[in-house]
Order: sequence, then structure tokens, then C-alpha cells
Amino acid sequence: AARTKSADVERADSGIGQMPARKWRTRASETLSSLQAWEAHRPCTDCGERDLPVETDVQNCNQRRADLCEKCRKRRTERKESVLEFVNTEASYGEDLRIIKEEFYLPMQAAGLLSQDQLQGIFSNIQELIDLNENFLEILQEEIDQAFDQGDDDLMTVCIGEIFLEFVNMLPAFQTYCLQQSSSVNMLNALEKEKELLRIFLNVSQNDNTALRRMNLRSFLMAPLQRVTKYPLLLSRIIKATTEYHPDHGSLREAKSRIESHLEHINMKTKQEGNTWTLRSFRQDSKKKREVINIEMRETALKTVGWLREETRFVMEGSLQLAQPPDGQWVKKGSKTLKFQNMQVLLLVNMKRVSESSLESAEPGPVKDAVLVLIRDKNNGKFHLLREPLRLSNCIVSTDPDCDDTFELIEIRREAFVFRDSDRARTHHWFRQIRRYSRELGSWKKRRNALPNIMISTPHTRP
Repeated sequence: AARTKSADVERADSGIGQMPARKWRTRASETLSSLQAWEAHRPCTDCGERDLPVETDVQNCNQRRADLCEKCRKRRTERKESVLEFVNTEASYGEDLRIIKEEFYLPMQAAGLLSQDQLQGIFSNIQELIDLNENFLEILQEEIDQAFDQGDDDLMTVCIGEIFLEFVNMLPAFQTYCLQQSSSVNMLNALEKEKELLRIFLNVSQNDNTALRRMNLRSFLMAPLQRVTKYPLLLSRIIKATTEYHPDHGSLREAKSRIESHLEHINMKTKQEGNTWTLRSFRQDSKKKREVINIEMRETALKTVGWLREETRFVMEGSLQLAQPPDGQWVKKGSKTLKFQNMQVLLLVNMKRVSESSLESAEPGPVKDAVLVLIRDKNNGKFHLLREPLRLSNCIVSTDPDCDDTFELIEIRREAFVFRDSDRARTHHWFRQIRRYSRELGSWKKRRNALPNIMISTPHTRP
């Protein structure tokens, strides 16, 4: 007891006086009130507004939904319903395609009611549409299941726009089917009048086959047309319920624009072929009009080179000015001495397929071929090629420091072309892209700098 000092005695109080303790409790109370006030008016996680209800039932309400304002709650509900409608209607469309094949095409083929050419004329590319639908629906369903597994009950992580753009190659398949629809129906009508067994089969199927829901073959054959025209409406509903800050918002708008442009292009093609029917029309704007023109040019280019669509990649496309110099002295005189004409130019690359599924997400394979397609400006409603495509494996691309607003492309032993864009930076971009593929494919690619005056061992002539 004698050795114990006053400093060693354990204190029973808080160690601070009564006045500081009272101030601390007052400050803590004020802080708590401030936190409660912020909690009552915390910003919505979707829109950032502060109109959340003061009281929330944490036990009965998901925490993420508790952080939403009433407007965004309704918007998320609408978006979820729109996403599920998109997926469910895609599944229903796929079921109709399956019925066309299994209840009509295969029985008619097995019974020998029609020849293979007649079946092809009526059912067109139905198998291609079936394959595309199965792949598309599989990816959509996987995204939905993954979202639910991760606790995303509102499906906010499902990006329909991005998925649609990945499968944008299905739109030309719809176009092929739609353009043949008129002739398919006419052929079916003629064959039904001509072949009694076919007429009996179609009548019995409609009346006795419960899978057909009392619908005839013509109704089912309209399913692809109805589906492709419904895409813009479904995408519009999702866009309306998706906040502009959502990562899929831009892709949704682009997907909607792409499908509407393809529908306008299908209508244009049907009018050119003399058909009276058209798909649902959409309000045109300058952007859609340009995209329709681009679709038509791509089709012209694909038809010219004869490549498979799924193996073709359009690297660049657009308007360029083209001149054909009479001799090699134009560089010294300057590009002003050349006579340029406007031309539509497309750079196409043929990629080797790395898998059987053309829609499988994978790195592109090695380059098989690359061409430059030169198309004259539209005349009389149609595009015309200037010449056969320029194969970059047989071309040399070069620039000159004295004429940095142009670049020259020489086709070995044949012609020379000078290109330029109205924008100098874009001219350089065209040059870099064309030179890249010409170097990858050219047999002369290992020779230094690919300069035409030292690279070509045999003389070439120019017109």
C-alpha cells in the first residue's frame, strides 16, 4: 500500500471532465441526426435525385431497390419486363421456325410431295434462320440466367443492345427471306392448286395437328417477316426504360438504328424488284439514309468478290477522290495537276474461320485475302464498279513527303492510282490500313519499305 502511487490507481470515470463529456455527447447526437437526415434524403443510385421515401422496410425490401427513387423503381420494373418480353418472344419465334421445319418441310420432303427445288422455293433459307435463332436465344438465355445467379433480380447487367450487335449478321439472312417471300407464296399457291395430295396434307395438318394451333402454312411462313419488323419496337421499349447512364444505352440505340436501316433497305429492294408489298416503314433521317446506301454498297462488293458473308470484314468504307496519273512525274508537279473524281471505296478483308459457328465470339483468324472495291457514285438508282477489285497482294502502297495529302497505289504490271480524302488525317488513316494488308499479303512484303522504285524487279506500264 505504501508503494502504490496515485497515478497507478485505476480510474472509474471516463478520464475526461463532465463539461467535455457533455460536449462530446452533444456532438455525437448532432452527427447522428445529420446521418439520419442524409439517409432520409440520400441520392437515388440510378438518377441521383433525392426524393426517396423517409422510411423503408429493410427486411422486406432489397437494399438496392431501397436506394432507388419511386420513378427509377418503376423504370427498372419496366426494363425487366421489356427484356423478358424480348427474350420470350424470341423463343416463341424460334418455336414457329421449328414447326415450319418439323411439321411441314420434313414431312413434305419424306413423302415426296414436292421436289427439292420446290421445297427450296417455298421455304427459302429457313434453316439459316433456325440456326441464327438458336445461337441468339442461347446467348440471351445465358445472360438472363447469369444475372439471376448473381442476385441481379432487376436484370440490370443484361445488355440486349450489345448482344444484338454481336449477332447483326442475322439481318442479311432476314433480308434474303423477305425478298423471296412473294415468290414463295406464289409458288405455294400454284402447287396447291396443281397437286391434290399437297392440298390434302395442308388441310389435314391445319385441322388435326394440335401443334399448329389451327394455323395454316402461310401464317407460319410470315413469322420471320413479323419478327424482323418487331425488333425496333421491342428495342424502343427497352431504351425507354433504360437510363442514359446505363452502359448498354448507346448499344441499344445503335442496334435500333441498324435494324431500321436494314428494313428500309429491304423495302427499297422490293420496290426495285417490282413487288407491291413492303415491310413496316420507319421515319427516315440522314443517318439512316446513309446506312441504307452503305448496306447496298456492301452487298455489291460481296457479290463482286464472291466471299462468304461470315468470313468477310469491312475494314473501311467511304468516299475518296481518285486520279490515274499519266506518268511518274506528277509528284514533282504536285497533285494539283491531277484530275480527281469522286469514288466510293470499300476495303474488304477475307478472314479464315476459326470455328464452325460463324457467330461464335472468338478472335478472327488469319487474313486470306484483302481487296479494294471501287464503286462509282450512284447513277440511275444502282451502283456500278469502276473496275474489278484491286487485290492488295498484288499492290504496292506508298507516299511522298512532297505530297502528304495523297497516297499512291500501284497494281504490279498494270495501273497506278492516286487517292486522297477531303480530310488529310483520314487520308493518312486510309493509307495505313491499305498498306498494312498489302504488306501482310504481298509476296514482296519482306523487301525494304515497299518502295515501288526498288521493289519491283520487272517494269510495269501505266495507261
